[in-house]
Amino acid sequence: MREEEKIFAGQVFWPGHPDLVAIKLRCHNLCTEYNRTFEDEKEKRAEIVQQIFGVFGEGSFVQGPLQIHYGVHTKIGRNFFGNFNLTIQDDAPVTIGDRCNFGPNVTIVTPQHPLLPDERRALKTKDGREIRVCYAQPVTIGNDCWFGANVVVCPGVTIGDNCVIGAGSVVTKDIPANSIAVGNPCRVLRTLSDADSMKHMPERLTEEEFVF
Repeated sequence: MREEEKIFAGQVFWPGHPDLVAIKLRCHNLCTEYNRTFEDEKEKRAEIVQQIFGVFGEGSFVQGPLQIHYGVHTKIGRNFFGNFNLTIQDDAPVTIGDRCNFGPNVTIVTPQHPLLPDERRALKTKDGREIRVCYAQPVTIGNDCWFGANVVVCPGVTIGDNCVIGAGSVVTKDIPANSIAVGNPCRVLRTLSDADSMKHMPERLTEEEFVF
């Protein structure tokens, strides 16, 4: 089994394996190239970002700077917006739905390390080699989600459609669809409803006529 296949199978893998290092180096270099561009270099940015991600949907935009680990393991839907300092450590697959909006400093992580310090330093194989290993769990984010600034999504988490995750939240467990969730660890406050509509906030509306 190839080292990358071990990741997808949820098994321990050697992040220092040359095959994985090559994937990460390619992505890191592309991120550095993207981060060196000017915001009005739209064509150049669009070309680079398509090379970074496995899928980057139509109408999507990343403000930058960004730090992505593998890139090819991340699929982003249509009309996504990622603000400053998006970080995705996508050892395992990361899937982000359509029309999601991420505030500054959002971080998504998938890798896990052995808990015991001696195992974290290295595991010994039958032939006497010592290998530093980790394993990873996928992250899935539904459609139409809004993450506030400094949200951290931990390995193995699934967040349903239409969720709002409050600024500074650390999401360690699944969040059901249509939820407002905040805190560290992130907890569901309540389910979204018509009471949350902007039509009930006239003080926030301008003279523009909106149809609800």
